[in-house]
Formats: sequence, structure tokens, C-alpha cells
Amino acid sequence: MPATTANSLPAFPSEAFDRLLPWAFSEDEGHGDITSIATIEESAVGRAHLLCKQSGVIAGLPLVERVFRHRGFHPSIELRCAEGADVESGDVLMTLHGSMQAMLVCERILLNFLQRLSGIATVAREYARALEGGNTRILDTRKTMPGYRALDKYAVAVGGGTNHRMGLYDMVLIKDNHAEACGSVRAAVDKVLARYAGTYTVEAEVRTLDELRSLLDSSVDIILLDNMDDETLREAVDIARAGAPRIKLEASGNMDLARAKRIREFGLDFISVGALTHSVKALDISLDILGEGRK
Repeated sequence: MPATTANSLPAFPSEAFDRLLPWAFSEDEGHGDITSIATIEESAVGRAHLLCKQSGVIAGLPLVERVFRHRGFHPSIELRCAEGADVESGDVLMTLHGSMQAMLVCERILLNFLQRLSGIATVAREYARALEGGNTRILDTRKTMPGYRALDKYAVAVGGGTNHRMGLYDMVLIKDNHAEACGSVRAAVDKVLARYAGTYTVEAEVRTLDELRSLLDSSVDIILLDNMDDETLREAVDIARAGAPRIKLEASGNMDLARAKRIREFGLDFISVGALTHSVKALDISLDILGEGRK
């Protein structure tokens, strides 16, 4: 779970993004942009701005060139904003110069991606700033748009959040359904450790203080304190710190920005927030063709 700040950005997930582009163009362009074909000469060139229309955090600027290149277009791109930067309404993110038909063919596709990723980064930055000064970090979850997992998690990291596991394959997370299937969370933990000890990070979810106590002498790496109210959560942290200080603690369930601020002094290592990705509001960004005399 590497922490990432605006000054230490992750690599853009180019391979995952490029897999999505054929589908994006197929559903949007189909057999051609019939409006632009009718209104704009194929040889016409022009300039355009990518304009931010509300304050937020920008994530996804590397994808713009990849969108054009996928369609065989190569406009001149002048970046006027850095990836991960805080922006205000009216800020120009980049200036484009090239085929006007190309800009309009690619407009909605690049904006759909850029707006979503920037919306995620904006919310992640809000949470990260809410926890500044302490040792608790914000985690994302697997509650991502299908097919967008790598992109969504990239945007979280750009915003200053920390990525949790990528999928079911890179970290063990024993949840309530696993515990129910095994008879108890401790039984599930014992089975996992017998098979994978030393191979994967092992995290186990608990819903009660008794379940928490049952794991304090186990070799789990992280305990997830799920859906506990503030009073129970504080007590759970005290119990775990006294009985097994090596185990890291994560809290989840009913998390919003106000609650994250409220519990940041409890001594948690992580707070996981599904809302970073599952219900994000896109950042308002537009592509504006520039008329004569505009710069």
C-alpha cells in the first residue's frame, strides 16, 4: 500500500487505459461523426482549450494524447497544468492545435475519462487533507467502475490517497461471508494462515469486540474494524493496541469526510472509503474550440 502525494505521482496505467479505447470509440463514433463531417472541412485546423470549470484536482492528463493517437491524430499539445495540481474554475489545462474534426471526434471520450479521474482525485485530496498531521491514511476499495479499476485507483493515488489491494489475487481479505462459511473469523484466519502464511498480506474483518479479541494472538497483518460506531471503534483500537500492537488497524463502513475528521485521532492506521470511487461526481471540464483572436 504505497502512499502517494501530489509530488510523488504513480505511473499512468497506459495498458489498462488503451484496452478501453476501442470500446469507447466504437460506442461513441460508430461509423463516423456525422455532424462534424457535415459542418467542418476535413482539412480545417484550429485551436482549442481544455478548460476547468470548477475547483478540484486534475488527474488523467496523460490520457489526452493517447486518445488522439489511438485514432491516428497528432495535434500539438501545450500543457498548462501539472498532473495532480489543484485547479480553480477558469484554469486552462492545455491548449490543442490540429484537425478540428479530430478534436470533436475525440472530445467526449477524453472528457469522460478526464472528468471521472479528476473527480476521484478531488475527493481523495479532500480526505487526505482531512487527515494531515496524523498517521492515518485513506484507502480506496474494490468498489470501482468495471474495467476502470487501474484508472480509478490511479486517480486516488494522484489525489494523495493510498491504494488497497488491486483485486482478489494480491492480498487476503477475510470478510464476513468467509467467516460465516468457516464458522468463525478465527477459523477462517487459521485456514488462510495454514495455506498462505508469509506469502500474502493477510487482513481479517471483525464486526464485534469479541471477534477482535479472538484474533489478537494470531498472525494476521491487518484487522478491519467494520461498521462500528465511534464509541466501539475507539474501544476496539484501545484493545488492539494493548493486546497486539504490531497489528495494523483499518476502519470502514459509513465513512464520510466529517467522520474521517472526527476519528482521525483514534490511532487507526487506515480508513477505507468506498465513496472515493463508487459514487464520485465528475469534475466539470470542457473542450472549447477557440474563435479568431482568442488565445
